[in-house]
This record gives sequence, structure tokens and C-alpha cells, in this order.
Amino acid sequence: MGETYLKGQMTAAVLYGKEDIKIEKVPIPTLEPGEVLVKVNVALTCGTDLKVYQRGYHARMIVPPALFGHELSGVIEEVGPGVRDFRRGMKVVALNSAPCGACFYCLKHQENICEDLLFNNGAYAEYIKIPRRIVETNMLALPDDLSFESAAMTEPLACALRGLQETGADIGDTVTVIGAGPLGLMLVQVAKLTGCKVISVVKRAEQVAAAKRFGADEVVQIGKTHDPIDRVIDVTEGRGADVVIEAVGRPQTWQWAVEMVRRGGVVNFFGGCASGTKVELDTNRLHYSEITLKATFHHTPQTVRKAFSLIAEKNVKSTDYVTGEAPLSKLKQVLQQMLDRGSQIKTAIIPGH
Repeated sequence: MGETYLKGQMTAAVLYGKEDIKIEKVPIPTLEPGEVLVKVNVALTCGTDLKVYQRGYHARMIVPPALFGHELSGVIEEVGPGVRDFRRGMKVVALNSAPCGACFYCLKHQENICEDLLFNNGAYAEYIKIPRRIVETNMLALPDDLSFESAAMTEPLACALRGLQETGADIGDTVTVIGAGPLGLMLVQVAKLTGCKVISVVKRAEQVAAAKRFGADEVVQIGKTHDPIDRVIDVTEGRGADVVIEAVGRPQTWQWAVEMVRRGGVVNFFGGCASGTKVELDTNRLHYSEITLKATFHHTPQTVRKAFSLIAEKNVKSTDYVTGEAPLSKLKQVLQQMLDRGSQIKTAIIPGH
């Protein structure tokens, strides 16, 4: 059995429950065969982490007490026995999961809902152990000119690409994105890069400029218009959008999405609501208007690589999303600010500072 040469303890964020994070000393992980220890250079805050912090759990990814955080990049500190394609000192981005590749869903190319999807949390720490399956499936070496911050955005961008891809949106289609958090803005950006006309539905005044910067052709601000549904219908010549992607995760906006889509259109419930949530939908509208309802969760190895290519080619840059940086010791304050103000897009957490 292989062991890391690095002994002792490291500083890490541990989630204990609802809005309960502690920055603690924990043992530096030891390595099994096929595993890699990465020194975390950057861990990005994320809407999913914020929801986990608010709720104290994640239905699929995390059960407290647990190490916390999942968007990261860094430098390989040690490699376990049997690791072939990576060596100490390499800059890498390691994704937060990997499918098994052999179950019913993986064989149907739905690796994101793999029966044995292996998750890995603990990005908010000085070091993180990358399990063998992720090393083999979802860890990528960085080109020299790619920043750690940009590389760390591979995971959320892969989710956004999966979300858009599953709607079947094509060049010239009108795509409405409800929500202007990091993933909402990424969905706006990738829809625009795909050649779609994009309508962004936002809540706050500062999000209007952000949505336009990321490519929205039209921005509908809730509260500035008497009815956001009517406004989206108006700007789509009375039809509704070809595709509506809900990226908020609230029952009301799920219902809005169904009202904003055209007959024969596609709705993607991209934003996950709290466990136990129920939504009422107009069955007549769904049936007689032939509306397709979809939901997408997570990413696949294919969308991971597509996302990484967009980032490596500088089509998507961290400078567009990362609004500041903070040491690991300030993580709880950063998350609380995100809850209170909702203004920061992403913060780069720098372990070891």
C-alpha cells in the first residue's frame, strides 16, 4: 500500500450542518494505489456549495460532518503506486466526481446519473486526495498558460454545457435563462457561444449589466416589469422562447419556465429545489402545447472535456466570474456575504493563506 511522504496535519473546512462550518486541523490524507494528493492552489465558491451551507447537506454529494468544497485546481504533491499519466509537480484540475463506466446508465451515456457515481469533496483545504477513479477519468493536466482560477471553473462550466446540450438548443433558437448566479451566467454565455438569441431573467439591478456582459440580447428584471412571463412572451413575438432554462431552484421559477416556453418548446429545470418541494403545473398547457420538460444534473466526462477546451482556448475566462479572493480562514464570512448580499459571482479561496 502506497503512502504519501507528507505527514501531519492540514487546515481544512469541515461542514457540520446547516450554516455550521469550522476551519480545523485534520490529518493530511494518505494515498492508496492509483490515488493522487493535490496541493490546492485555488478553490472557487459556488452556488451549490452555498445551498449545501444553507441546508447542511446535499442529496447526492455530501453528508456532514464532511470536508467541504468541490471546484479546485492545484499542483500534484504526491502520486500513489500505479499512477501512470501524472507525476509530482504537474498542474491539474480534478473534477468532483467520476462515473463507474459499467452500470446501466453509463452504458446509456448517462454517466451523470451513474448508479455508483463517486463524489469527492474537500476543495476548501490545503490538500485534497483524488480517488483513483477520478484520476483515471476526470483529472486533466493544465497547459502552462492556463491560470489555476480559470481551470477551477471546469466543473460548473461542464454542468452548464450538459444543461444546454440536453435541451437540443440550436443556432438561431431563442433561449431564456432564469437566474443570474454563476451558473445562470454560464448558461447565458454558452447559449450565446452556440449561436442562440438569449433572454436573461434576473432579480437584482447589478445582474442586468452582468447578463448583458455575458451575451444576453434582452434582460428582464423581476420587479421592473409587472410580469416577467408577459415580458418574455412579448419579446418573442407572442410565442414564448424555444428553450427555457430555470437556473434558480425555486418552485415559482419552475412554474414561470413552463409559462415562458413556446408551444413545442423545451424546458430544462436546471436549478435543484430543496428536498421535498412540490410544484403545480398546468397539465392542459403541457399536453396541448406539446411542451417537453427536462431536468439535468451534474456533468459527464464528455462535457468535462468540452468545458476544459473552452477554458483552455480562453473562450471562458475566470476574470469574467471571479470577483475577489480570500484566505481559507474567511470562508464562512464569504459564504455569509453571498447569502446576505448575493452580489459576488465567485470568490477564489486560497488555502494556506
